[in-house]
Amino acid sequence: MTTLADLHFDNRFARLGDTFSTKVVPDPLNNPRLVVSSEDAMGLIDMDPAQADDPQFTEVFSGRQIWSAAEPRAMVYSGHQFGAYNPQLGDGRGLLLGEVVNQRGEHWDMHLKGAGSTPYSRMGDGRAVLRSSVREFLASEALYALGIPSSRALCVTVGDDPVYREHQERGAMLLRMAPSHIRFGHFEFFYYTRQHDALRQLVDFTLQTCYPASQQAAEPVLDMYRQIVRRTVDMIARWQAYGFCHGVMNTDNMSILGITFDFGPYAFLDDYDAGHICNHSDHEGRYAFNRQPAIGQWNLACLAQALTPYVEVEQLKAELATVMPLYQTEYMRLMRARLGWAGEQPGDEELLQRLLQQMQDSASDYHITLRLLAEDDAGARDQFIDRLTFDIWFQQHQARQSADPSALADRLSCNPVYVLRNYLAQQAIAAAEENDFSEVRRLHQILRQPFTRQAGQERYTASPPDWGRRLEISCSS
Repeated sequence: MTTLADLHFDNRFARLGDTFSTKVVPDPLNNPRLVVSSEDAMGLIDMDPAQADDPQFTEVFSGRQIWSAAEPRAMVYSGHQFGAYNPQLGDGRGLLLGEVVNQRGEHWDMHLKGAGSTPYSRMGDGRAVLRSSVREFLASEALYALGIPSSRALCVTVGDDPVYREHQERGAMLLRMAPSHIRFGHFEFFYYTRQHDALRQLVDFTLQTCYPASQQAAEPVLDMYRQIVRRTVDMIARWQAYGFCHGVMNTDNMSILGITFDFGPYAFLDDYDAGHICNHSDHEGRYAFNRQPAIGQWNLACLAQALTPYVEVEQLKAELATVMPLYQTEYMRLMRARLGWAGEQPGDEELLQRLLQQMQDSASDYHITLRLLAEDDAGARDQFIDRLTFDIWFQQHQARQSADPSALADRLSCNPVYVLRNYLAQQAIAAAEENDFSEVRRLHQILRQPFTRQAGQERYTASPPDWGRRLEISCSS
């Protein structure tokens, strides 16, 4: 295990130069305090969890100290936002401090979110607030525990700095980690600004650092795109299977690694609603829950456009045509596992859709219903209004289930008991805003083991109270 001082940096992206990013120094928080840290994320860079107790830990991750080997940079990119192209975006409130290499040779970007204004802040203050920082921290680590590809969060710090959004809040910083912070929007920026040499340099860099195996393919860029498609499809299938709504699937929020990235107004479903919209700014429902697979394909098409200088259009179209079949195959695999259906049978999709329609009609709690079904608990019936129709479905479901004795254990291992519901996050945030960080830390620890019932934590399994249903979440941070 290493200390803060022992971390080894290899800042590959910074070496690409000023065309791709701008040097910026973090604007530190005043009177910083540590809100929460993740020992799992610290383990990714071989850091001793005890380091979180060192006052220097808070100093570093509130921007007050910088490693001598770090090279803070704000990345430039563009992207399609709610379907419209925005020609220049970039790291408006975050900085890539540098890339840490662990003992296994893996690179981890250390990205400080909320670090102050940059050339890409677009008149903003470059700050993040405690509310959004806690939400991203909890979501990053909760999704990972559920098996959903995600960026990671190492810690959150908060200061006394006033930040103005809908009302006055306090500034905070989140240390986000990922093997790469390259987005679809990076490629779009250099493509649409006709910076051909820079685009080629970015393609080569991504091949070398993210998809080295593709370099051995007959057509490396096509193979890289194929891998991006498959990773993105796998991620979205897991979102759908576990009822996760991203909320802002702009192309600048899409990772080249196929990991959940840039958490804003996300939500896990409570009552099942296929058309649920979790972002109250999404007036047209572009990013509704049931539209996420199609939007994923649309975003992949935007990336494909930026790669047309290197891959034939018909080849890219052929890869795009695989998105929905690949998605449906992976989604059904996940849902069969959750329901205990072994193998594949022709009527599976229809049987699943009948369950989801009944859940929609009854406003059944998505997570509780599936967990009760996994446990063979008769209480699942109580989640439905039309119980006679459910009984017919349930008989067919039982006939479809595997007779293998290990099937029950398999079902329980993929149906979570604990999910990061919005009302749970809001309770933790409300306490943190009063300088009580215990609930954030407790919720984080519970969500580390989502599939196992934990003694004394029954209240974290409940459906939301009336005040916690359909909480409005905005993009502001």
